Amino acid sequence: MDQKPREQQLAEPLVMTMLMTPEMANFSGNVHGGSILKLLDQVAYACAAHYSHQYTVTLSVDQVKFKKPVKVGELVTFYAQVNYVGRSTMEVGIKAIAEDIHAKSSRHTNSCYFTMVAVGDDGRPVTIPELLLDNPVSKARFVAAKLRRQLRQEHDATMQAIDLKWTEQLDILTEQEIDDALNSELQKGGVTS
Repeated sequence: MDQKPREQQLAEPLVMTMLMTPEMANFSGNVHGGSILKLLDQVAYACAAHYSHQYTVTLSVDQVKFKKPVKVGELVTFYAQVNYVGRSTMEVGIKAIAEDIHAKSSRHTNSCYFTMVAVGDDGRPVTIPELLLDNPVSKARFVAAKLRRQLRQEHDATMQAIDLKWTEQLDILTEQEIDDALNSELQKGGVTS
């Protein structure tokens, strides 16, 4: 049975600017990391929904880097772009730039990648248009996103294997096996006691 080819479309960049307000602050007067994460998620949603013309949900977030603090009163501009499209998933890359409007200075504060899934009214994934790669930048972003996707899948498999052995099957490990593994990690410097 031949499937109809999927429509292709360009991914338009999304730019959103938000004022950082006092209720976002932590005890040091910086914007709380959780507030930034919430804004990043909203930006990822807007970018993915705009591309797919569907409601989207967050599947995963990786590589959120807090490079510099953000202060209350600053403007933060989020630059988002769909880098990769699968059947129903999209990778959205986001870069955040904080601007101190009084000092007339700006700095790169955060970068991250969200994996978003387009879903229908029933909450199940739906097929979305393929990403049209029409220039060297979009092609390079696609390649990098595919490589990140492969790394995420490998990382997920490794984490599942660790969880299976060291948490779910803990009752079948002997105390000696646990002690040997702990001593091995301590010798590597991976765990402190």
